[in-house]
This record gives sequence, C-alpha cells and structure tokens, in this order.
Amino acid sequence: MEWAELIGRVAAHGDRDAFKLLFEHFAPRVKGFLVKTGMNADAAEEIAQMTLLTVWRKAARFDPSSAGAAAWIFTIARNLRIDSARAAARLAKAAANAERDEAPEIVDSPETVMTRRDDVSRVSAALRQLSDEQSTVIRLSFIEEQPHSEIAEKLGIPLGTVKSRIRLAMARLRDLLDD
Repeated sequence: MEWAELIGRVAAHGDRDAFKLLFEHFAPRVKGFLVKTGMNADAAEEIAQMTLLTVWRKAARFDPSSAGAAAWIFTIARNLRIDSARAAARLAKAAANAERDEAPEIVDSPETVMTRRDDVSRVSAALRQLSDEQSTVIRLSFIEEQPHSEIAEKLGIPLGTVKSRIRLAMARLRDLLDD
C-alpha cells in the first residue's frame, strides 16, 4: 500500500475511501504506540483519533520528499501526546493550587510496578544500542521534551539532521522492541 499516495488523494480530492484505508491501518498502530509510551487506552484512543483527524485536515501539508507517511503520522501523534501531557500538567497544577488539601497517595499494584520496571528496562537496553548521536536526540526530544529546533541549536547541527536522527533512531527502537 502506498500511504503517501493515499494522503495525496485525501489532500487533492478529500477522498474518503483513501482516508478510510489510512484510518484502518494507522489508528490502531498509533494507539498501540501511545499505550507503549505509558498512556492509558482511552487517552491513547482519543489521541489516535485526533491524529487521524489532523491527517485529514492537514493532508495538503504532507511532503513525501521530506518524510515517509508513517513518520509524518507518528510525528503528529507524538506532538499531540506532548500537547496533551502539557495540558494535563497545567490542569493538575491548577487543581493542586485550588485545592490545598493533600490527597492520600495512590499506590500502584505490584504487577503494575513490575510491568513498568520491565518496560523501562527494555527501553533502556534498546536505547543503549543506539549510537550516541541517536540516543542524545531521542533523550532530548522524548524525555526532556525539547522542540527539534532547540535540539538543533543545542547540538549545533541542522534541524534536518535532528529530524533524520530521530526518525532513524525510532525505526531502530521499533525493531529492537518488537523482538
């Protein structure tokens, strides 16, 4: 399936059949990706739908010469996830300021703690297998949540190089974590 061609059909003609194929293929994959990043299934479902809605609305902005269709779609999902996390943090901070009473601490189940620990272990091991350049941009982008332009400035490299390293690192991580 040529995903870039389908995006082009959506952009040029508002082709609902092309969009349906994109949605059926990418929505579950985006949701799975988001769940793997620690999002709960309901929030991941919502972000996945918002991602594909963004694909529908911004299909004309897709440039197949700069990125593959999957990379473009997953970048949209990543950005929406970051926006959602930031909004949730702002909301939580506002709620904490409004309510000065301290709520009892919620403790995760032992299974959740073990699963999370295993996930962190697997991801850490996969990150150690990346080159220094790739692991640095991944850390700055996903862990420190810095914009690509700031990463480029900080590392003294072109923005395109930052994006390429992230794209290559994500592909490598997917291969390592799918095993």
